[in-house]
Amino acid sequence: MCDIFDAAPKGDIASMAHPIFSLSTKPDHLPRRYEDESGKNYVEVRPSSDGLATIHDRDVLIYCISQVIAALNEGRQVQRVVRIKAYELLKATNRVTDGRGYKALRAALVRLQGTQIETNITTGGTEQLDIFSIIDRARIVRETRDGRMQEIEVELSDWVFNAIRAQEVLTLHRNYFRLRKPLERRLYELARKHCGRQRQWRVSLPALQRKCGSTSTLREFRRLVGAIVDQDAAYDHIPDYAIRFDDDMVVFENRGTMDPVVCDSAADLIRLSPQAHDKARAAAPGWDVHYLEQAWRSWMADGGLDAPRDADKAFVGFCAKWFEKRGRP
Repeated sequence: MCDIFDAAPKGDIASMAHPIFSLSTKPDHLPRRYEDESGKNYVEVRPSSDGLATIHDRDVLIYCISQVIAALNEGRQVQRVVRIKAYELLKATNRVTDGRGYKALRAALVRLQGTQIETNITTGGTEQLDIFSIIDRARIVRETRDGRMQEIEVELSDWVFNAIRAQEVLTLHRNYFRLRKPLERRLYELARKHCGRQRQWRVSLPALQRKCGSTSTLREFRRLVGAIVDQDAAYDHIPDYAIRFDDDMVVFENRGTMDPVVCDSAADLIRLSPQAHDKARAAAPGWDVHYLEQAWRSWMADGGLDAPRDADKAFVGFCAKWFEKRGRP
């Protein structure tokens, strides 16, 4: 049961890294396939007859993840089935609470359950094929006489729940829900994932288009991003990150508005031995171990994780997993 008010919005890193959700405001029935640079690992997203889940449908997932993480932080037992109050979800995600809001929420649940994801994951030299829906099931527990849902049960997929248990989530700015354009939301997600607490992140326009999952032409995509750049320059409305063009590169700059990682946090108190860096180089050949250490500390700080008992082992394990997912730089 979700009874935690004002839980910090959390998004799973996996769906930030891959354009799982459609940017279209109309029913989107186009299947997608995304491959990594090696071409060996892939993600396929297939719609149901109701279309792909949209980036606004993702609000339901963010709300559920936020509630589960908040419960874990309070030391409570959690499971994949989450019961939420529809009105509280609508309010927390900046949606209208009249009949339109409840109708849109019902449609979002249908699309989330209907959208299928297929991916192959290589672990320990063994390739594993997974086919699943974004959520396994949704059930309306109570409904008023005029048809408005009061309580909903959402059964999260193993994919989402495993991300929660592994703390593979990032905190989102609350104003994320005030971004109305789908592309604005996707650009913020990518900045949060790739820029994080760094000073800036630079990406080419074609690469950004692939990461966004946009089906527009490159020329049209540049126009759409340009309109967001102009709006952000005028109103600073993208949370935490400013966005601008630098020739054919798109630059995201950290505004310095995120809650700072305090100096006495668990992540900052950890001390690694010199041998840990040597082992990390072997675990992630080609990568700068100091960059990986910063990424590891930021990951722990964002997730609010406690200091591990064996810091060297935890850091080397993080580097090995990093290399497994990304390969050589």
